[in-house]
Amino acid sequence: MSHHVVVKFPCKEGKGEEFLSVLKEALVDTRAFEGVQLVDVYVDADNPDDIILLEEFDARANQEAYLGWRMETGMLDLIGPFMAGAPTFTHLEPRDI
Repeated sequence: MSHHVVVKFPCKEGKGEEFLSVLKEALVDTRAFEGVQLVDVYVDADNPDDIILLEEFDARANQEAYLGWRMETGMLDLIGPFMAGAPTFTHLEPRDI
């Protein structure tokens, strides 16, 4: 079963669009990373400086490996100037109800 993650990047006021241009370039490598099935990008309709990614991985281990790789490559330093706070990660588990 796939592992889904919602990532929210709270950008500083007026920095959302600029962050999206940096993100666009970074997503080329993200989508090529082992175990990545999907990465969709959304902008909060009520706050365009909140950028949300919906990610799908083969397994949580793939997401964890990806995040470790991104930290090693200095991605956090690159996006830091755009952030109003730390990104949040929500790991989703399906429920049959």
